[in-house]
Amino acid sequence: MPHVPTISLNDGHSIPQLGFGVYQVPAAEARGVVGTALEAGYRSIDTATIYRNEEGVGQAIRDSAIDRNEIFLATKLWNDDQGYDSALRAFDASLGRLGLDHVDLYLIHWPQPSRDRYRDSWRALEKIKADGRARSIGVSNFTVAHLERLLGDHGVVPSLNQIELHPGLPQDELVRFHREHNIVTEAWSPLAQGDLDNSVVRELAAKHSRTPAQVVLRWHMQRGVVAIPKSATPSRIRENIDVFDFGLDDDDMRAIATLNTGKRLGPDPERF
Repeated sequence: MPHVPTISLNDGHSIPQLGFGVYQVPAAEARGVVGTALEAGYRSIDTATIYRNEEGVGQAIRDSAIDRNEIFLATKLWNDDQGYDSALRAFDASLGRLGLDHVDLYLIHWPQPSRDRYRDSWRALEKIKADGRARSIGVSNFTVAHLERLLGDHGVVPSLNQIELHPGLPQDELVRFHREHNIVTEAWSPLAQGDLDNSVVRELAAKHSRTPAQVVLRWHMQRGVVAIPKSATPSRIRENIDVFDFGLDDDDMRAIATLNTGKRLGPDPERF
């Protein structure tokens, strides 16, 4: 079984560098898919209220023979629930659906700057953390400007920012900001939603006798980024975690850097 390294968070906890995402996994399938991921060696599972599969994720964790303390579970606050009191209620509802007494990471899913509630939501997350019901708290899809507003409030610094990040959108400026402020970068859509059909990645896959997905995930690992690939196919679930016994050289990394287009596959956080 692959050994997945961990990355330290700024609050003393740590997160496996490679996790498993369940976006678009149907509720009825989540229990089985997460169970397969846990059997394959994943110890970090990422879900969200809006994914509507927290029940299945929680059931898979409760069914597993793996000790709960060895599983890093994250879920997220949805946009409709932003605000101090509503965020607290939403977190209670997530715990209820998961059937667990705590999560390892709770995130604000989107900043929604037009509504300007994320600072109140963050105060709620600070309380949830202080109460021990979320061991770590963070954000998702926040830009430098959004993070600077939170940091200016002089409260708890987010432990992690989960952002769209892949070779076409490497987010170099935001990653640098995270490093300067001891915030971990986590990539959603790390495989660009499977859009890896380009000559650079294909040639590197042939060079290393790996799949294109394995090459891109290895690129994330060598950048020091946490990645949460998603698949419902057992063979690909196992392939995606098998990236710790080879490395990309400097030329490989430079070749992947040429794929930067700055194009998003998901929404713009300033407008969503």
